[in-house]
Amino acid sequence: MSESTAVRVDPSNERMLKAWNGAEGTLWAKRAQRFDDGVAAYRDTFFSAAGVQATDRVLDVGCGAGQTTRDAARLAVEGSALGVDLSGEMLGLARRLAEEERVPNVSFEQVDAQVQAFTDAGFDVVISRHGSMFFGTPLAAFVNLARATRPGGRLVLLTWQPFRLNEWITTFRTIFAAGREVPSVNLALSDPAETEGLLTSAGYTDVRCTAVNKPMYFGQDVDDAAGFVIEQHGGRLSDLDEATRDKAIATLRADLAEHQTGRGVFYGSAAWLVEARRP
Repeated sequence: MSESTAVRVDPSNERMLKAWNGAEGTLWAKRAQRFDDGVAAYRDTFFSAAGVQATDRVLDVGCGAGQTTRDAARLAVEGSALGVDLSGEMLGLARRLAEEERVPNVSFEQVDAQVQAFTDAGFDVVISRHGSMFFGTPLAAFVNLARATRPGGRLVLLTWQPFRLNEWITTFRTIFAAGREVPSVNLALSDPAETEGLLTSAGYTDVRCTAVNKPMYFGQDVDDAAGFVIEQHGGRLSDLDEATRDKAIATLRADLAEHQTGRGVFYGSAAWLVEARRP
């Protein structure tokens, strides 16, 4: 995409720029509401920890389509909220939604938060809902964010616990492996001790990681959820024969049916609520 050349990123984040400013960002923009609905159960816990006040200046890192940015702006009624992301398409949607919802004190920028020259001490609160796990060089990124946080300011992140503790991702990864080895994944910020060490080294203090487990929504029924999950993960079946693909889809649908409730299809999920302060 032509926009890729206009975004200054650290070399370690080039792959993320290609993904999020490309096909990955297109999918997330198309399904933005469903992705937001999926983690809606975390909203109150997340914003309670953020403690956004009326006059606060909020930075939302990896804001995607901007729901959390708009929510923060509504709380900071006399302040402002800035959402940053690598995806031009998602940011375009974020701006349209902010206009439609008449949220005037919100703005969005397509930047790499790892290297962006934010104003020193320019923010009272830095938040990120599952957007802070993708930095190529996490220490450099959080040093930059700490510099942008005012003394006494707060950092609040929502990150995933290890995938083995997340029923939704272990189930889908196993099903779409279709009998092949399930590749291991080391997820950034999934180890509390490492996260505490990282943020302390970056300049934050009073780092605390609290386990939060919530049901994650995937659709109103099996057909709805299957379409959504296959859209995300179905590409992993593309190199398999038709019979194997069909078997994997049938296995998925059966598992989704087992997770059907009166309110929709839900799987267990496990996150860390990470809180820290800039001294």
